[in-house]
Amino acid sequence: MCLDYESLRPPETSIFKWSGYKARSFVYGYQQWDEIITIIRKVMTQNNENQPYVLSELKNHVLWLSMNRPKQRNPLSSTMLRALHEHINEANNNDDVRVIVITGEGGVFSAGHDLKEMSGRKENCEPDNAKRVKTVLDDCTKLMMSLIQSPKAIIACVQGTASAAGCQLVSMCDLAITQDQAEFCAPGVNIGTFCTTPLVGIGRNMHRKHAMEIALTGDMFSADDAMRFGLVNKVVKVADLKVETEKLANKIAQKSAVGIHSGKLAFYQQIEESIENAYTSASHAMLEAMLSDECEEGVSAFFEKRAPQWQGL
Repeated sequence: MCLDYESLRPPETSIFKWSGYKARSFVYGYQQWDEIITIIRKVMTQNNENQPYVLSELKNHVLWLSMNRPKQRNPLSSTMLRALHEHINEANNNDDVRVIVITGEGGVFSAGHDLKEMSGRKENCEPDNAKRVKTVLDDCTKLMMSLIQSPKAIIACVQGTASAAGCQLVSMCDLAITQDQAEFCAPGVNIGTFCTTPLVGIGRNMHRKHAMEIALTGDMFSADDAMRFGLVNKVVKVADLKVETEKLANKIAQKSAVGIHSGKLAFYQQIEESIENAYTSASHAMLEAMLSDECEEGVSAFFEKRAPQWQGL
């Protein structure tokens, strides 16, 4: 919860009468109130740091992972990246999880890397510039690769803004749904760098000229453009975002986990190969799938006109 402290500021000569205290009142001037606001902010910051970086909730075989630093716009710091990676790894070994949804608390999906951390302006950060930046980028690569290597279907549920590495995170999920007021960008060029690593994922989602345009200009682009470019699957009204994401996640969760696992890994393998090698890889994966017990159950259910009984459901 984000408090608007200034809205709590009393008029210059306000008198607060506390119930239960006979004839006692306190007069607060602006100087005293500024001190109170400073204390409140300090306490709230400490409380915020004590909160988990990622909130998790498992419901109907769908694991919701929510980045939990809304006041900082959910930056992908090393700590956040590692927390997400840890949750993904745990989910991979949990048969009760069939789909993972990644979203963010508050009004922003993710503002990308923590610029204070990347630039050495964050308290208690690694003093060696090269070592510090490399650590963040290595942590980011591990998370991004874990998304496509995960046997679970992964959906990005995007609200507000997805910037730089936040946009990269969207691009590396299997599917993405966004609200119609969301915005996306790869703004590294605006601060004298370039969104090189985000473009690895972004450039594999959209046409290279679209990818280069957003990277060269650093401009925001709309949710509708994100869908037109191929970055997201669906654009919905703000009020419908969670409902539509749940609907999609629940639908996928009712499919064969075995089939999704083998099919997803085969897809990402063949997409990087030549057409001939891709057909060889895909044929091998499909042969194994067709000979599996799970496929036998699916085919039997089809001919017997009944719902299949997948493993784990």
